[in-house]
Amino acid sequence: MADMRAFRDAVESWANGGSGGAASDLAVQLGVRTAVLLEGPSDLAAVEALAARRGRDLAAEGVCVVPMGGAMSIGRYAGLLGPSGLGLRLTGLCDEGEQRFYDRGLKRAQAPHQGFYVCVRDLEDELIRALGTAGVEEIVRAEGDLRAWQTFLHQPAHHGRLRQQQLRRFLGTKKGRKIRYGRLLVEALDPEQVPAPLDDLLGCL
Repeated sequence: MADMRAFRDAVESWANGGSGGAASDLAVQLGVRTAVLLEGPSDLAAVEALAARRGRDLAAEGVCVVPMGGAMSIGRYAGLLGPSGLGLRLTGLCDEGEQRFYDRGLKRAQAPHQGFYVCVRDLEDELIRALGTAGVEEIVRAEGDLRAWQTFLHQPAHHGRLRQQQLRRFLGTKKGRKIRYGRLLVEALDPEQVPAPLDDLLGCL
């Protein structure tokens, strides 16, 4: 039986130059009504973790969360999935530094800007600030990454940086770590700690 992952895979194939037939058929079959456009898989992990915490089944609600592989892909994905493509409602997150790409891409795709929520640096930075550096370090310790973290801190390139900056950089130093911690940091949040961009995104779905 087809599921939302199959639709996401079909969209990725379409965005990479394949046919859009499979994505179109699956959108109808699955009742997809909204596409949440995110820069990468760590954002996907965080959004899915918060949805699960709130008892939301996004797939059953017709919502597909789509990692695009970078901010510069927004125009292509918005064109395929938005008003000029499958006609889905578009929403998502973007980093403040990448907002210009979103503005241009959404305009080119004739898609509305409303529903896209801006993280000050990126979602990892928002989550680290929400939890506090001590809270994040406790999660690092609980996950068995303390030795790797201490080794990282001893590297001269990271001396003198703020702890928040060090943690943000550490999460990106090993393949898969940002994805894993995207979920873990969200799961550790108290309800009132959820960063505004993430909270607003889930609230609009």
